[in-house]
Amino acid sequence: MSKSNYSVIGKRVGNVDGVEKVTGGAKYTVDMVLPNMLHGKILRSPHPHARILNIDTRRAEQLPGVKIVLTAKDTLGRKNGIWRNFRDLCDEEILCREKVRYVGDAVAALAATDLETAEKALDLIDVEYELLPAAFDPLDALHDGMPHIHEDFERNMNVYRQIEWGDVEEAFSQCDHIREDTFYCSSQAHGCLEPHCALASFSHDGKLTVWTSTQSAYYTQLLLSDMTGLREGDIKVIKPHVGGGFGSKLSLDSAQYCAALLSMKLTRPVKIVLTRAEEFGATKRRTAIHYKVKLGAMKDGTLVARKVQAITEGGAYTAMGGTALYLTGFFSSFPYKFDHYQYDGFRVYTNNETASACRGFGAPQANFVSESQIDMMAEDLGIDPIELRIKNAITPNHEIPGQATIRSCELRQCLEAIDKWIKERGPLPPNHGIGVSAYGFMSGGIFNWIDTPYAFSSALVKINVDGKVDLFIGANEIGQGSNTTLSMICAEELGVRLEDITLHTGDTSVCPVDLGAWGSRQTLMSGNAVKMAALEAKKQLLEVAFHTLKPNVVYDLDIKDRRVHLAERPRRGISYFDVVKDAIRGKEGQAIIGRGHYTPHGKGMISPAYSFGVQAVEVKVDRQTGKVELKKIVTAHECGQVINPIGLEGQVEGASVMAAGWALTEELKSRNGKILNGDFRDYKMLLAEDVPEMILIEVDSYEPEGPYGAKEAGEGLTVPGAGAIANAVYNAVGVRITQMPLSAEKILQALEEKKRTQKEVDPFEAVA
Repeated sequence: MSKSNYSVIGKRVGNVDGVEKVTGGAKYTVDMVLPNMLHGKILRSPHPHARILNIDTRRAEQLPGVKIVLTAKDTLGRKNGIWRNFRDLCDEEILCREKVRYVGDAVAALAATDLETAEKALDLIDVEYELLPAAFDPLDALHDGMPHIHEDFERNMNVYRQIEWGDVEEAFSQCDHIREDTFYCSSQAHGCLEPHCALASFSHDGKLTVWTSTQSAYYTQLLLSDMTGLREGDIKVIKPHVGGGFGSKLSLDSAQYCAALLSMKLTRPVKIVLTRAEEFGATKRRTAIHYKVKLGAMKDGTLVARKVQAITEGGAYTAMGGTALYLTGFFSSFPYKFDHYQYDGFRVYTNNETASACRGFGAPQANFVSESQIDMMAEDLGIDPIELRIKNAITPNHEIPGQATIRSCELRQCLEAIDKWIKERGPLPPNHGIGVSAYGFMSGGIFNWIDTPYAFSSALVKINVDGKVDLFIGANEIGQGSNTTLSMICAEELGVRLEDITLHTGDTSVCPVDLGAWGSRQTLMSGNAVKMAALEAKKQLLEVAFHTLKPNVVYDLDIKDRRVHLAERPRRGISYFDVVKDAIRGKEGQAIIGRGHYTPHGKGMISPAYSFGVQAVEVKVDRQTGKVELKKIVTAHECGQVINPIGLEGQVEGASVMAAGWALTEELKSRNGKILNGDFRDYKMLLAEDVPEMILIEVDSYEPEGPYGAKEAGEGLTVPGAGAIANAVYNAVGVRITQMPLSAEKILQALEEKKRTQKEVDPFEAVA
C-alpha cells in the first residue's frame, strides 16, 4: 500500500496517554498507596568485599512500628538471574548469605508502619563483617593472585564471547595500511526520574500481586516465581506508568523481590522505593569497556579486516552483561562490510556495582571505537571520511557470516544526505568542527535467556457490539510511545479510527505475554502481533460483509475509515458498525476476537531487522577551558515506514541527548567501589539549556519483516553520538580523545600536550 493511502499510519498523533501525563493524572508506582500498607527498606553493605559473620536484628525488631526484619536465612536460597538456560550465570542472591561483593549489596530487609521508622530501624541492625581484599579494575582482577569474587570463576573471568569469520591474520598481511589503537569507554548511570520501586500484596489465598516500575512485566513475574517458589499463575505483575527504564528495569531488582518477600511473610502490602543514592549505587549501570582494535585497509580505502579485543568491567554479578559483551563484539563490525573479522570479548567480575543493559546494549561503546578509528584511517589514507564510509557501507541483502541477514538498508543514502548537509553548511568559524558517525542497530533482540514456550510478542483484539475495539497487549510502554504506535497499527489494520481503540496493557493476569521493552523490539515484534490479531478479527467481519456486498472473493473487500467496501470500488460499501452488529448476532452474541503472535525464526543470531543512519554533530571547543558546546545535531535516519512522526522525533531527540551526555559529562566517579557522585547535583546530566538545534532527515526505506514496513526508531540513536562528537572535537581543535568521557579536563590536557610537543620540534627539522 502506498504511504498516501494510510488512514492512521504516518499521521502526526499525540501520545494516547499524553493528556493523562501532562495534567498530572498519570499514576506511577511511587504514587500508589494501599490500605494497611507498610513501608520497606533494605540494609546494604558499606564494604566492597566482605564475609558476613553475623547479622543481629534484635534491636531493630524491638523498635516500635517495625513488623519484621528478614535476612538470607528467611529466603529459599535461590540465585537471581535472567540466564535461566545457564544457571551458573544466575549468581545474585539479592539478600546475601555468606558474603557481600560490592558497596550496596543487600543484606537485610524490613517493614515498618512508616518510612521514618523503617529508616531508623536500618541503623539498629548489627552486621559483623570480615573484610576481604577487593578488585576494582578488570585489568587487575584478571591477574593471578587477585581475590576471587566468585569462587568458581578462575581469574574472575565471568563470560567469554568470540565472533569470527574469514582469516584476519592472512588478510592483514595483504593490507596496504594497518592501524592499531586502544580505547576506553566509561560507564553511565541510567538516570531514571522514577526510581526502582515496587508495591507487593500477598493475599491469604496465596496469590501475590506486585505493582512495579518495570520494562518487562512478564520477566518480573517469571523471576519472582523462580525466587519465591510460587507458581507463575499465582503471581500477578501490574505495570503502571513508568518513569524511565533505559535497560535498568529489565530484570528482577531488590525492591521487587524484597517487597514481595516481606509481604509474603506478613500478608500485608509492602512498598519499597529506592533512594536516589541507591539508584546510583545499588542498581545497574552501563558497561565500561577496554578495547584493543586493529584495522587493515587498502590504499583505495577498501576495508579488509578488523580484529577487536574487549575487556568489560562487569561488576559484582552477571545480570545481562554477557549479552552486552556479545553485542559490543557484533556491533564492532557495523555498519561496514568486512570479509575478515575477529572478536574476542572477556567479561571480568569486579567489586563494583553490576554492569548490565543500558540503552544501546554495547553498541554505543563499539560505535565510539569504530567511528573514531574510521576517521583516523581516512586521515591516514588521505580519503574523505564520508567517501570511505560510503565505499564500505553495508547494502541491502547483505549477509554477515553466521550472524545476520540485512534486508532493508539505506545507509549509503543516509551518508549522502549528511554529506550534502555538511557541504551546504559551508565554512565553519574557528574552533568549530563537524564530526560524522554511521551506525546500525537491531529491531528486536533474538536472545535465548529464558526457557519459556511463549511467543516473543502476543496480542488479542476484541471488537464489541458498538464497534469499539479492546486491544490487549503485554508490551511495555515506558515512555517511548509504544502504546500509541501499537494502537495506530491496530486502527489502521481494522480500518477504524484511533479513538475507537481502547488499550489494555501492563497486567500479566489479563494481557497476553510479551517479553518487554528492550532491544528496540516493540514496534516490529509487538507491532506484528497486533497487526496479525487485528487482521484475524477483520477477516471475520469481511466474511459477514461478503454476503451483502458479494465480491468475487472475500479478499476483494477492505475496511477503511469505519466503512466496509469493495477494494476496487470504494464507493460501494456499508457501515463498519452495521457489519459488526451482524457479525456478533451471527455468533450468538459473542464478541469478535482475533489473536496474533510473533516469534522470529531463521532471522539470524541478533535481530530480524536493522535500522541504519548517520549523525553529524557540530561542536565549538573553548581552547582556554576545554569545554565542548553542542551547536547542531543532524541525523539522517532510515527506519522503514514511520508509524508516528511525532514519536519518531521525540525518540531521536531523547536518544541523541542521552548519547551526548554519556560522551561529554556523565562520569560515574568512585573510590574503593563507592560511588562518589550519586545524585543529580554531582552527576552531570545534560539539561534543556544544553540541547542544541536538532535536524532530522528522513530517508525512505521499507522493511519487509516489519508491520507496514516499520522497524527500529529510537534506541539506535544512542549509538552514533559519542563517535560523532569525538570526531567533531578532533576536527575543531586537532586533538583525538580515545578515553571517555570527552571531559573538558581531558581536552584541555590534550591541547596543552599538543602545544608542548609543537614547541619541542626543532624548526629546522620541521622545514626539512
